[in-house]
Amino acid sequence: MFMLLNNPPTDMEVPVAASEDRRADEPRQELVGARMREFRKERGMTLRDLASRSGLSIGFLSQVERGISTIGLVALNSVAAALERGVSEFFDDSPGRQPGRDADRLPTHFTLTRAETAATEYVSGAQTYRMLSARGPSLVLEPLLVHIAPGGRREPAYGHAGEEFAYVLSGELLYEVDGVEHRLYPGDSVHLRSTVPHGMYNDTDQVTTVVSVVTPRLF
Repeated sequence: MFMLLNNPPTDMEVPVAASEDRRADEPRQELVGARMREFRKERGMTLRDLASRSGLSIGFLSQVERGISTIGLVALNSVAAALERGVSEFFDDSPGRQPGRDADRLPTHFTLTRAETAATEYVSGAQTYRMLSARGPSLVLEPLLVHIAPGGRREPAYGHAGEEFAYVLSGELLYEVDGVEHRLYPGDSVHLRSTVPHGMYNDTDQVTTVVSVVTPRLF
């Protein structure tokens, strides 16, 4: 589940404890699920149709719509594309704050993001995603700083179009690739074609921080 943060924390701040995060997430889970159901029905699609177009299972999508399960950032992007909606439309926030609105005023070949620039962040269950660069109309990489709180719901491994890289800055991360689990420590990284089913989970009692780069851009 995602929430657009208007006043994001500094790099030194971390997500709340897992138990508090789960309680705070419940209303947002219901909201995203309700919006998903609304958009799906507007297009006259069944859960089977949406599953076929998004690459996600019918059972998982049903749980998301009912607010039982959270949905990851990339998976939500696949659902949004299948429903021909923007990811921001699933949030309880103003569509005018969607990243990329100023892309037409940026140069096509580069962006420059200063440390003091307020970064946009999204919260999905136990994971907080911080955007590390401004939008660039012809750029395809999506660089993110990801804080992964302990516990939370473990999402099923999932494959999608693109490529991704993850580098652990602090903590430990359990990263599943094609059915095999790999434990990553600070300084470890993983780089893969995103079409291979994969997923990550923090099974420790401390927050894990990761620099992640994915393609294509999610917003």
